[in-house]
Amino acid sequence: MTQLHPVIKKAVIPAAGLGTRFLPATKATPKEMLPVVDKPAIQYVVEEAVSAGLDDVLMITGRNKRALEDHFDRNYELESALTAKGDDDRLKKVQESSDLATMHYVRQGDPRGLGHAVLCAEPHVGNEPFAVLLGDDLIDPRDPLLRRMAEVHARTGGTVVALMEVDPASVHLYGCAAVEPTDEADVVRVTGLVEKPDPAEAPSNYAVIGRYVLNPAIFDILRETEPGRGGEIQLTDGLQKLAADETVGGPVHGVVFRGRRYDTGDRGDYLRAIVRLACEREDLGPEFRTWLHRYVTEEM
Repeated sequence: MTQLHPVIKKAVIPAAGLGTRFLPATKATPKEMLPVVDKPAIQYVVEEAVSAGLDDVLMITGRNKRALEDHFDRNYELESALTAKGDDDRLKKVQESSDLATMHYVRQGDPRGLGHAVLCAEPHVGNEPFAVLLGDDLIDPRDPLLRRMAEVHARTGGTVVALMEVDPASVHLYGCAAVEPTDEADVVRVTGLVEKPDPAEAPSNYAVIGRYVLNPAIFDILRETEPGRGGEIQLTDGLQKLAADETVGGPVHGVVFRGRRYDTGDRGDYLRAIVRLACEREDLGPEFRTWLHRYVTEEM
């Protein structure tokens, strides 16, 4: 592959949301710290960024999110206690999170939407392309979506978004893309985007999911973007302007993802994600699958 455009080096993870769908659990605990089996959801996201070669990670946080910083920091008291017990396995797991990446943090302050959260990253990102990963979408490491998006960006420049085909009746839950095919089966040209359209007015059933590779031109656009749906500054609205005029920041392409994705932004999907991941674990899966089968067939 010929490298035509700047290599992506930085990842931005917006994590300032209030997590109201998970109240009361998120009254004092960030939703990103809710465990998915035995790791907080946010750690899966950071691990994905690192596996794609992005070990410079900026997290956009807010009030009551200090636990995120603590999780990716060293905990010398805990490490000392585990060392004294000779518990090397748990010590390794504790140290993994603090050794993953070079972590940076900035507070969003006033939660004015995803577009505003991305805009908060400008001082750190500067004039470089960068990746954005949303914590509600966990992508299975066996299906390296972000790495594929980086490959596409290296050839096309501009912006690359992750797309997924959804039931047309569910398109109102997502940002939706108007697309044109390319000569690659999993890559499309994005010609327009709309945030959570009525199904009857949706341009397609290609939904935008929580992975983006963004051209820094998005910052100037977001500064001028008026609040949209929900009274928030929508990233989708900014991307629409890029798609409508490629002279601003290059073309917008979409990578169509058909792999394994775990949606932890909804209570039901969060529970399903835990069950699926637990079933696939070598250390938990055999016993858990046996129990689950017995529960479903005998007790329900």
